[in-house]
This record gives sequence, C-alpha cells and structure tokens, in this order.
Amino acid sequence: MRTDHGARSSPLGTLRRGMVGVATALCLAEAVARWGVDSAALPPVSLVLANTANLLADPDFLAEVGATLTAALTGLGVAALAGTALGLALGSVGWVERASSVVVEFLRPIPSVALIPVAILAFGQGAEMKVALVTYAALWPILFNTLYGVRAVEPLAKESARVFGVPRLSVLNRVVLPSTAPFIAAGVRISAAIALIVTVSAELLAGAAEGLGSWILRMSSGGANTDMVYAGTIVAGLLGLSVNGLLRAVEHRLFRWKRLVEERT
Repeated sequence: MRTDHGARSSPLGTLRRGMVGVATALCLAEAVARWGVDSAALPPVSLVLANTANLLADPDFLAEVGATLTAALTGLGVAALAGTALGLALGSVGWVERASSVVVEFLRPIPSVALIPVAILAFGQGAEMKVALVTYAALWPILFNTLYGVRAVEPLAKESARVFGVPRLSVLNRVVLPSTAPFIAAGVRISAAIALIVTVSAELLAGAAEGLGSWILRMSSGGANTDMVYAGTIVAGLLGLSVNGLLRAVEHRLFRWKRLVEERT
C-alpha cells in the first residue's frame, strides 16, 4: 500500500509554481530586450504579448490557426485509427508482428519533415499534404503504445475468457481493448504534440497557402515584423499547451480506475 499521498504536489500547487516560473522568465526576457539586446532581434516581451492578445481577436489570424488545427486533428484522427488497429493486430498475432517488423523498423526512423518533398509531389501544397505528413508522424507513438498495452494485458484474463468459450474476437473487444485503452490514450496525447509540430513545420517549409506556419513565414519575410513572428510562435505554444491539457483531463476522467488500481498496489 502506498503512503506517499501527502507528499504529492496538488494540481493547484503545481500550477502556482509553473506560473511563477513563467512570470520570472518573462521578466528576465523583458529586461534583456530593454537593456541588453537589439530590439530588432528580441523585441520587448510586453510588445509581443500585446500583439498576441490582438492576434487572438483577429478573425483572419484565427482562420489561419483553424486551418492548422484542422489539418493536425484530421491527421491525428487517421493515425489514431490506423495505429490502434495495427497495434492490436501486431500485439495479438505473433506471425503478423514478425512478418512486419523489418518494414516497421525501416519506416519508423524516417523523419516526417524529410518526406515533405514527396508529400508535395503526391498531394500538392494544400491540406492533404499536411494531413498525410501528420498521419505518418503521429502513427508511431500510438502504434507502439497500443502494442505495449496488448503485451501488458494479464494472460490469465485472456485465458479465463477463452476457457468460458468466448470467441477470439470477443476476447479482443472485451478484455484486450479495455485494458489497452489507457496506453492508446497516452499515445494519442503524445502524438497530438507531434501533429502540431509537423503541421506548422510543413506550412513553414512547404510554403502552404494557409495555416499558422504560413502566417509566421509571411511575417518573417523582410525581417521587419519580429514581434509578430514571436507572437505567432507563442500562439503555437498555447495551442500545444491547450491540446495537451485537454487530453490529460480526458485521460484522468476516463481512466480514473487505472490510477486507483496503481495507488492500491
């Protein structure tokens, strides 16, 4: 039985410490920008934050953000479906895992950014190109988390179901999938950050017609809008923070039973 509950940091305490750290970093950056560095390279934080607030109320800018989110979430959804299905298949059928291991290990290390030229040739510079790259990059954490989750299922639970005559597919649906669900959710959360990174990177490097990365690229041309470039970058960070927080909250609510089991062991 675990007895360290009192020693754990409360969510409120963690949030307070995080806010103190952010405020300290912002004050230091403001001081450096005011007295230590050319403002063209590092504009004052106060100016950047003011521009960020203005951008969040600009419909045209929000449309760019919406294009990025749409591509990222679409690719993430496709990757979640494909990664879960493949992970269940590889984890449940030994010969499928052995037959595909070489292909998987060959494809997994290839950076998605290196595939941008191929994606442009295949899909052009529109949303399809971004969705394809996101799907490829986000697939791997979900696939491997699902695979690890299948391997972590208690063998006795599967054998008991089979002894009672439960068909193999029903064992997968009733035993394996529920036990693997927390692993899948963690993989989706990890892949969500990857999806945003890849989408913005593709927009920057491929010169996409719309999206947050494209907007940042336009602002950076000529070097006269450094403050706006930083503001767009902050919005990208806020997007990642918001998506991660939302998925963590969903995990906490759906899989509270898993945390309770871990606390009792």
